[in-house]
Amino acid sequence: MKVLLTGRKGQIGSHLARLLPGFCDCWAVDQDDFDLSDTGDVLAALDGFKPDLIINAAAYTNVDSAEKNRDLAFAMNANVPKVMAEWAADNAATLVHYSTDYVYDGSGDAPWVETDLTEPINVYGESKLAGDMAVSVSRASHLILRTSWIYAASGGNFLRTMLALGAERDILKVVDDQIGAPTSASLVASVTVDILNQTKFGGIETFKTKGGVVHCTSSGETSWHGFATAIFEEAAKRGCSLKVRNLIPISSREYPVPAVRPANSRLSLNRLSSDFQIEMPHWRDTLCHVLDEIFA
Repeated sequence: MKVLLTGRKGQIGSHLARLLPGFCDCWAVDQDDFDLSDTGDVLAALDGFKPDLIINAAAYTNVDSAEKNRDLAFAMNANVPKVMAEWAADNAATLVHYSTDYVYDGSGDAPWVETDLTEPINVYGESKLAGDMAVSVSRASHLILRTSWIYAASGGNFLRTMLALGAERDILKVVDDQIGAPTSASLVASVTVDILNQTKFGGIETFKTKGGVVHCTSSGETSWHGFATAIFEEAAKRGCSLKVRNLIPISSREYPVPAVRPANSRLSLNRLSSDFQIEMPHWRDTLCHVLDEIFA
């Protein structure tokens, strides 16, 4: 089994790059190997390596920057997945792709299910939805894992930002009217490998019946303020020296950013449970595992 993994330096991709070699012949690539936003470079890599399975963990993920860099966001998040899906269809390969809660408009307070209407409210969400749609309408056997609020022990993410700011400032203001499930990159990577093992590493026939969009997040829900509160509480238990003493909840209106964020990012996990018998851990339990890694 030959697997092409893109985004090996990203949060999910870096964990997959550690897990996959034990199961397959894996070529893990990133932007310094070739231009992951260039469809020509991607096609050349596919034609040269001829993978049985493509795992696309690369994406343009700077949500605010995407508002000014629409073409680049669409190149990487929409055009490249389309080319991958078409190549997979023509070469009897399978594609695993990652999506985001930002494809929904954030209305209401019920968890989104995979069949709900998608209506993104920022450029990043639009570009990711365009990629999802291109993969979905292709003839390729595919699985799209849609996740939310990704963080990891390293890299740029909310957890690392809070730890840095909490060590420097007495007072922090954090948004409390956006609700979702903080999800560790390591959890998404392990679920990906679990599903691949169940399906004999992306068996084409299996993904024709169990493929499509599947939500993949931690269980439970919180706000960004609630997440930050838990980060500081658990970090203090592990001996982390923190300066912050006052964590103030604020509304999204009080924290203006170029790209508007969805208020409701709750994702139903029923399909992940019913189709793959995977029960996801609570977001706070997963947070503890990641902090244990950081402060080990």
